[in-house]
This record gives sequence, structure tokens and C-alpha cells, in this order.
Amino acid sequence: MASLLSKILAFSSSNSIRVPTIKSHDIENPVEKPAKTLYHLVRLNHINHSVWIRGDTPDNSTTSHNFLPQHLVSAFLFGADNYALDNLYEANSGLLEPWKDAPGEVVGSDWMDFLGKREYERAFLDLFEDSLVEEGYDWKVVLQKYLFSAKQPLISSITAGLGRPLIHLALALQMSIKDIAMEALTLVATAYYDNDILKYSDDPSYFQAEPIYKTPSVPEILGKVRTDERFTNEALITPGEHNMAIIFRDHEAALLDHCNAWMFPSDLTTHFRDSQKAIVSLFLGTSNSENKYDKCLLYPLLMSHAIQVLFPHIPGKVHISLVQQWWLTTLAIYVAQLRPDIDFDLIEGYDMEGKDWNWIRQQALKGPHAMDAYFVSTLRVLRELGEAWEDLEGYYLKAAVKFVDVFDGWQS
Repeated sequence: MASLLSKILAFSSSNSIRVPTIKSHDIENPVEKPAKTLYHLVRLNHINHSVWIRGDTPDNSTTSHNFLPQHLVSAFLFGADNYALDNLYEANSGLLEPWKDAPGEVVGSDWMDFLGKREYERAFLDLFEDSLVEEGYDWKVVLQKYLFSAKQPLISSITAGLGRPLIHLALALQMSIKDIAMEALTLVATAYYDNDILKYSDDPSYFQAEPIYKTPSVPEILGKVRTDERFTNEALITPGEHNMAIIFRDHEAALLDHCNAWMFPSDLTTHFRDSQKAIVSLFLGTSNSENKYDKCLLYPLLMSHAIQVLFPHIPGKVHISLVQQWWLTTLAIYVAQLRPDIDFDLIEGYDMEGKDWNWIRQQALKGPHAMDAYFVSTLRVLRELGEAWEDLEGYYLKAAVKFVDVFDGWQS
């Protein structure tokens, strides 16, 4: 796929992070039956279901987002046929919510007044799709306009809401699907002020403050975060996304201290690769005694994969700032989950017992957890990272096999 946003500004590539690209696809113009079915189902979901899921929360707050496109794409990339995709949609669409009318329209130059208001999700989608019509259905131009060119560029909050907008945006770019791209803009617009992520993205001084230590090692930093008494807070009782606001409000200084401790060496490619391997351990090395995994700790991995998808399509001058935004969000998520112990040696020596990626594929399509969107998406992300990095030592395959071998659901 051609570069998406590199034309918008002249920039130096000296600070860009050069990494192997994640394989992309063009589903906007499908030929084969499974691809046509995927496009149809993504379109059907786009028309019928909201991007946020509110559930039964008494204050009507959102609890999750519409992950069905991720599930459909992941199954498709593992080789699901049209019948399997149809069955997947039927089984999971009932868990989603229909669109609800917004309290009003979001139009013209006043659109920024409604940022962060999730009850306006339908109005924001209408705004972005109207812009799509104005741009002759060139969805890449619409992304450029709102992510980078607006007075309040949405890229500044792309990791808000546990990074859901970032993950959705990467899916749109990877599969070349305009409907998912408009949904991604809707997600970031309605989560814009979550934990004031934009504050740190827009003001470089936050990431320039001198920390009390420096290291290029993600495991070392996470270890120090785990034992840092500055994060002790009686309000942090149970793990969960609800803790994020408390952490940014009460522990900003400690969070930024550890965030800025992460050194960026001259070899940014290896640095980024090492960070991804560490984040795999953050997810897989924190399962509980019942072999249930923490879904919140999956988001840093999904975000890191998404960033690798984005790199070829965004200006090199924002690569490091995007990674910093991810890193700050990742640390906050770890603290929000009450800083569990991490086994960083879990994967390297794992015995796969002869299992390979074909076995993983069968588990993704026909295994007992094939209808679990996050399970299948995790396997896809691990496979794509392994393919991109030409994983000769089999780290990502070991991670995938380990995950399947012990997975018994998600922590509540």
C-alpha cells in the first residue's frame, strides 16, 4: 500500500524508526469469495453496530468497544472460508449494540467542541463520512485531515481508551477498509480527553524531564515500577481500566519518571523489536494460577503491533512521539492492573512439542476458543510479528503455542 500521510509535511527521517512492514491487504476491492464475505460483514457491522459498548453500566458509560472487525479480519487472515466468517458474525454480533441517535449533530468548524463525548459517537461518524463524500471517497485524505492537519490533531490521543483507536486505525490501514478507518476516527474523537493523553503528546517538555535513572531495558523499568512505593494508593483496590484516571491524577510524576527513564539508543530498530518481545512477556507472563489472562495487559501488545503497521504510513518525525505515547499508556495500564509479577523467562525455553504455525492456525479457526475475538486476534498479532521480524529463534511461535496451551479464559 502506498504511503498514507508522508506527503503532508516535509520532514527529516533521522528520527524515524525503520522496522519490517506488516503485510497489508486490499479488501475494498475483493475478488475471492472469502474476501467478499469479509467486506460484506465488516460493512454490515459498520451500518448496524455502534463503536462503543455500554453494557448495563448505571451511568451509561462505555465498557468496551466493537471488536468484531478485528475478529473477522483475524479469522480471514488465518484462512477462514465464507461460511466460517458468516458463522462468526452471527455468533458475535448479538453481543454488540445498535447505533443510538446522538443528542445533536457534529458539523462544521464546531466539531472540536464535542471531542471526548461518547454519546456523540453516531454524530462523529456522520461527520467523518460527510467528509469522505466531500473528498471523493478518498479515505486516506480524511485520515490525514483529522489525524494531523486539524487544529486539534487526533493523533495526539490515539492511545486513549487503552489504545482502542490506534488498534482500529491499524486494522483499517492493514486491510484498506474505509469503513473501519471512519470508525477509528470516531473512537479517537470520542475518547479524546481520556486521561489527558493529548497533554503529554502535544507538550514535549513532559517527555524531556530528567528521570532519576535511565535504561534501554523495558523489563528493568517494569521491575522498578512494580516495587515503586510511590504508586501505593488505597483507591487502587481491584485491577481494571477504571484505575487509569486515578493513576494519571495522583501519580503523574512517578509515571513520567519511569516513562522518561526509557533510553532511545541509536539503533532504534533493535530497540523497538526488544520492546515488543518484552511486551509479549508482560501479557503472557502475568497469567494467574487458573491460567486466565488479563485482557487489559493484552492492549500494550496490540498497540505495539498497530504502531508497526502505522510506521510506513505516517511521517517519520512522529514515530518516536507515538512510541512515547504508547509507552506512557503501557506503564499506566500496568499500574492500573496492580503491577503483577512478570515472568520474562517464560517464553524463551518453552517446549513447543513439535507444534507449528499450522497448528496455531487450526486452533484459531477450529479450536475451543475460536469464537473468542481476543484469543484469535492475539494469535494473529503474534504470527504477524513473527513473520515481519523473520523470527528464526521462534520466539513468537513459542509465545503463541504457550498461549494456546494454557489459555482458559480471561480474568474477570
